[in-house]
Order: sequence, then structure tokens, then C-alpha cells
Amino acid sequence: MIAHALSIVMNELNRHLMTYDIPNADASSNRAVLGNLAEGFASGNAANGVPRNRLILSVVNIQEEKTLKNLPNYIRHDANLSVSYENPPVFLNLKVLLTATHTDYMIAMLMLSRGIQFFQYRLAFTQDSVDPDSLTPPTAIVNELDQLEAFKMNIELYSPSMEEVNHLWGTLGGKQYPFALYIFRMLELKFKSRQPERGVITEISSNFYHKKPAVN
Repeated sequence: MIAHALSIVMNELNRHLMTYDIPNADASSNRAVLGNLAEGFASGNAANGVPRNRLILSVVNIQEEKTLKNLPNYIRHDANLSVSYENPPVFLNLKVLLTATHTDYMIAMLMLSRGIQFFQYRLAFTQDSVDPDSLTPPTAIVNELDQLEAFKMNIELYSPSMEEVNHLWGTLGGKQYPFALYIFRMLELKFKSRQPERGVITEISSNFYHKKPAVN
């Protein structure tokens, strides 16, 4: 589900970037891709590594949204007066790094600015606010259980301190590239399975009486 969520955002970002004329770029290629910067840059036909001259979306941290952790573990169905018990979903906050890997520094800054502008006016993503074509899962996702149905992600720009920046790029390999760090808030993860149902308690009857005193 994380992969599907990221691919939706990537597809929307690529649709936005298609409105620009990018110098020295292949118009038929994606301008934003998912990748792990820690693998380094791909050279030649190498399968590993991230490509140059792209905007790279990388997940660098995953945190649980603790404010929504204490949800009830049941769902009441008033239509048939039943209750299904299940663990509450997990809500995640993803820290996503947006990095411009262009060899031309000016173009890198230009592309990074366009990426920041995109997230400036697209602060939330839902299944109703994105293009239907963006919902198509990547070819790697072949199981319906890995696909999102209903979702809402709120996007927030995160400003790390210099110490955090140093730790971040030190973990990713040491070389810093033009980047912006975002938080994708409250991605809901829940395993889709049918839960057993039980009847709802609709009435409580009580029968109180006074006990007769014992006879001496």
C-alpha cells in the first residue's frame, strides 16, 4: 500500500511537470521516479541505482501517527444490528525526500522549484482528487490486497535542522543534492479481510430482590 500511495503521488507530479518545457530532457520519459538514493546513481545499463536528471522520491523515515492509535476495535452495523471486531488501522506518516539529481545544477534547482510548487498547491491527495489514470498500480503490485481503495494523504513541507540534514545525507552516502523534505501524513494501512460478526446488545434486563433475613 505504501508503494501504491507513492506511485499515485509520482504520477500526479509527472502530470504536473509535463506542462513545462524541460531543457535537455527526454519528453517521453518520466521526470519523477521512485528510488533509493542510498544505492547511488546508475551507470550505463546497470540495474541498480537511481537515474540522473530526474526528480527522485525516496522514503527516508516511517512513523506511526500516535494521536489516532486509540481507536475502537469494533465496527457497529446498525442495519443488521451486528458488530464486527477488528484491530484498528495503522496510520503512518512518511518522510519523503524530493531530490533533483540533474547534472546541470541550474536545471536541478529549476526542477526542484517546480516540484515544490506542485506540493504547494496540492496539499492533499484523495481517490477523488487525483486523475483516474494515476490510480493504476505499478506493475510490481499484482495483488489487490496491496492496493489502496479509499485514502487521504496530507502533504506538509518539513524543514530539517542542519544537524538533521548532516545525519540524513550521511546515511544516504555523504553527497548532498538539491532537495526538499516532505511529510505525507496519515496514510491508512489496514488488511482487507472479512471479520466475524456478533449481535449487538440491545437490552439489559435485571431482576433485583431483597433477600429474606435469616431466622435465628
